[in-house]
Order: sequence, then structure tokens, then C-alpha cells
Amino acid sequence: MTILEPTEGPTGMPTEGPTQNPSPQRGAGDGFRYLRTIRFAETDAAGVMYFANLLTLCHEAYEAALENAGFDLRLFFSRESDVAVPIVHTSADFYQPMRCGDAIAVHLTPTQISPHTFEIRYEIHRAIHPQTQQAKTAKTQRPIATALTRHVCIDVKGRDRQPLPLKLAQWISL
Repeated sequence: MTILEPTEGPTGMPTEGPTQNPSPQRGAGDGFRYLRTIRFAETDAAGVMYFANLLTLCHEAYEAALENAGFDLRLFFSRESDVAVPIVHTSADFYQPMRCGDAIAVHLTPTQISPHTFEIRYEIHRAIHPQTQQAKTAKTQRPIATALTRHVCIDVKGRDRQPLPLKLAQWISL
């Protein structure tokens, strides 16, 4: 499993930064794990994560997974690319609140649905906070939230469905 974990910044406070599990594995059902902390700006007046920010968090994890797999994000998400993979469906469920300062792990698993469609399932779990060492991250624990995004590959110019590019299909199938 590939992991992005918080690292310590110059002030001694945790910052997000890439690190590799000594033996990174990403296979069917294993997915990719992205660690980060919920920020104040992501919460609502009740002090919990604002519902729409869950999808922003999931997309952030998706971008990190692509970047970790060697994709040039500037090109992948630009109009200069020959294809685009817009999101055509989303869903999200919250099981427990997420508050400012909560350390979380986003587990994402992509699956190809058809030659031109794939979806990504996200499970959000509590993670070990680097300062308090509270909570444990385990894929076996119940998630605090889940989400799904479905993407369709299209030709940028004609907007017609296209088969997934080989590199993207390979990333999905790892």
C-alpha cells in the first residue's frame, strides 16, 4: 500500500508530505492511503466537517494518488491533455463527525467499470495523530465516512467517450 503521511515542518508542527511505506504495495482491494488533518476552514458552525468538503478531501487524495503514481498533474488536469475524466456521479455517507484537528486516513481504491469508465471508492478512517498518538488507523475498523466518485473518459475536443489511456488503466488495475 502506498502511503502519504504527515511529516514535521520547521516549526515542529505536522505538515502533509509524501513518504513511502518501506515496501509499498498497491493491489486489488489494497488501494492507496492518504493521511492528513482536518482544518478549521473545512468545518461548519457546528464544528464538524461541512458536508461538501468531504468530496474536496477525496479529490485531494485522488490527486495525491495520481501524483504518487507518476502522473504530471498539471498536464492531467489541463486543457492541453487529449482526454479528460470528469466526475459524473458522487455519493457520500458520514458515520461519525470529523472535527478540526482530527487526524484521518483516506483509503481509496479505483476500479474500472467499462473501457471508458472507472470509479473510486473512498473510506475515511481515524488515524494516529502525530502529537497525541491517539486513535489507530486500521482498514478493519469501521470508517467514519465513505464516498464514491465515478469518472468517464472523454475526448477534450469532441466531448465523446474514449477508452481510458493506457497509463490510467494500468494505475486503476494495480
